[in-house]
This record gives sequence, structure tokens and C-alpha cells, in this order.
Amino acid sequence: MDIVILGDPDSYYCLELQRAARGRGHVCDVYPFERLGSLLNSTAEVSAGFPDEGAAAEAKARDRRPLQTYDACLVRAMPPGSLEQVVFRMDVLWSLEAAGVRVMNPPKSLECAIDKYLTLARCRHAGIAVPDTLCCESPEQALEQFLVWGEAVVKPIFGAEGRGILHLTDAETARRVFRALHQIGAVLYLQKYIAGGGSDLRLLMLDGVPLGAMRRTATVDFRTNCSQQGVASLHVPTSAEQDLARRACEAVGVRFGGVDLIYDPEGRLYLLEVNGCPGWKAFQSVTGRNVPEAVVKWLEIPENQDLQYKPSTCAIPGNSCFGG
Repeated sequence: MDIVILGDPDSYYCLELQRAARGRGHVCDVYPFERLGSLLNSTAEVSAGFPDEGAAAEAKARDRRPLQTYDACLVRAMPPGSLEQVVFRMDVLWSLEAAGVRVMNPPKSLECAIDKYLTLARCRHAGIAVPDTLCCESPEQALEQFLVWGEAVVKPIFGAEGRGILHLTDAETARRVFRALHQIGAVLYLQKYIAGGGSDLRLLMLDGVPLGAMRRTATVDFRTNCSQQGVASLHVPTSAEQDLARRACEAVGVRFGGVDLIYDPEGRLYLLEVNGCPGWKAFQSVTGRNVPEAVVKWLEIPENQDLQYKPSTCAIPGNSCFGG
């Protein structure tokens, strides 16, 4: 099988995936998103990758290999970019999927997972408990809701690894934060704060089955992300946690995903988010699972040939949408 990985060729995760694939006898190349191109002509569409300067010599020899000639494409973290750049990258993934390349995760599922609001909206529609959440463009509406809750967490609607997340506890700070975000054109995404005892859970799911779970505990501030110095420990997921994680992945459409869960002080379980390009360094260190090998083995199974995401209806009943 010929596999292409889209991501930073020098990143830990791309190198681990490449090592696992080659170790099982597959061709595996890595291309950065920034070097993608697509040629439309009278005979074919060619999506070509251009290895980065730091790539291995053997990869350079395959310069401009059409991406649709690979059997499978594994998507690692997409780098930041302008709206046009991000949309184009998603267009390339869609083109590969249309050409018969198995893209993991499917483009439509990535579009959902990247968007925190859409992820929670779809999951709520699927009957999954999520924190009380407001998404709006008006600082006044955001402040009004904050005053109802009294405490909130503000997040970038597109973001990862705990970057840009704020814990707001007083009205004046909240007012300044909402105005500042509005001035830079940001959508305001805030959630009622859930006091989870300084920890949450991450389940790593592959085709609806948990590879394992870890508890993440904050050490510096309220953020539990391991990239923000959170500490990971082994967690044995309950049947309820596994079921919620499976349903969340189904709602979003991801085959390989990191599902973050939290318990409130009353013991109620909530979905925080679904990560469509999850890391596994901390997870692997506490669970002992070889995640890259599990992903490659899953791709090898003939029954897993169809990776195309089949989206549900665009209507999301039960959401409170408003203007003014």
C-alpha cells in the first residue's frame, strides 16, 4: 500500500506514522500542506506534493508525485493560514477523496472537528450532553450571557492544544476580553465553566473502538492540555465514557479521533470537544499502546476501504439561534 501523510515532515507524529508504515512494508511519504498544488487540465486533475527542504533525499526524488496515485492519505495537524489557504487545503483533500484515495480523517469530518461550535452542535443534536455554550459576534450578547453564568471559559472557535483559552471570573475582565476579540474580527465562543476538579479525560478512538484513555490534570492553570504542562495518567474508561466517545465520533464523522470528556461536581458527564487530528505522545506514554501501528493496521483491513464521510442533515434541531 502507498500512503501519503500531510503534515510537518520533521514532526514527531509524522515520523512515527512513517516509521510504522514502512515497518509494515508500505511506501510512505510525507508532504507539508504549504507545498501542495493542484493542476486542472483537459485530461486530469493532479494534486502534487513538493517535499520540504528538510525532507529526506529519497522523498526529494519523488518530487511532484501526484497525490491521487497513493492508496491512502493520513492527515496530521494542519498549520495556521488565511481563510483562502485553509479552504484550498480542504479542497485538495476533497479532490483526493473524489479520486478514490482513502483520506483519514475524511475532509467533511475534519471541517466539522476543526470548528468547535459545529462539533458541539452536531453532538448535541445526537443527544450528547455538552456544556452550556454561546457562540455569537456581539460583545453585548456575550457579556449578557456571562452575567447569567457568572464564570465562563472563552476559546477560539478554531484552535488546539489549549492556546488562546481564557477563564473569566469577573464582569469587567469579561467585558474587555469580548470587546478585544470583537475588534480583531473573532467570533465569540464561550462556555459555562465546569469545575472538573482540575482534570478531564481524553479517549483515543479508532473506528468507534477506544485504543485507551488518559486523565489529564492541570498543573499551571486551569488548562489540562499536556502541551500546557498538564500531566497525563492512565485511566480505564467506563462503558458510559466509551459509549459517549463513540457517539461523538459518529456525529462528527471521524474514524480516528481524540474525545475530551469532563465530569461536573454532581457527577454528570459532558463532551468538551472532538479532535480530528489528535496527538498521542502523552497518551502512548501512559497506556503503552502503539498508536501509529494501530492506525496503519486498521488501514490494511479490506473492510475499512470506505473512509468517505456521509454527512447527516444540515438542520440541527434544538439550537437556539437568534439575531439582534
